[in-house]
Amino acid sequence: MARGEDDKPERISEAEHAVMEVLWDRSPLTAAEVCEAVCEDRDWSLATVKTLLSRLVGKGALATRPDGRRFLYQPVLERSSYVGTESRRLVDRLFGGRAAPLFAHLAENEALTDDDLSEIEALVKELRK
Repeated sequence: MARGEDDKPERISEAEHAVMEVLWDRSPLTAAEVCEAVCEDRDWSLATVKTLLSRLVGKGALATRPDGRRFLYQPVLERSSYVGTESRRLVDRLFGGRAAPLFAHLAENEALTDDDLSEIEALVKELRK
């Protein structure tokens, strides 16, 4: 993936992320197939999707291969890798690099369900082993 000045992967915009989610879910796909999945909900045209796909190829997040007169797009960047990088950026930027204040914030704002808390407790127990 392309690198920026801080040697981290180049940022993926919210619009580009919507395209990536489609391709992480199923791929390879053509631009038209990606558009079928996102264009109506977002009021986008096929040209918009093609622009976003081109940007993602340029950032090294997607690979293309010819399929007749069209191209098939497939992620190079794994979803788990992207989530890890973005999670770290969020914690670094908003919580001084510490995860505990993030959880405290979520708890204080009632953003954590009982199921969330149970999953977090199980994860903490597993990490302490």
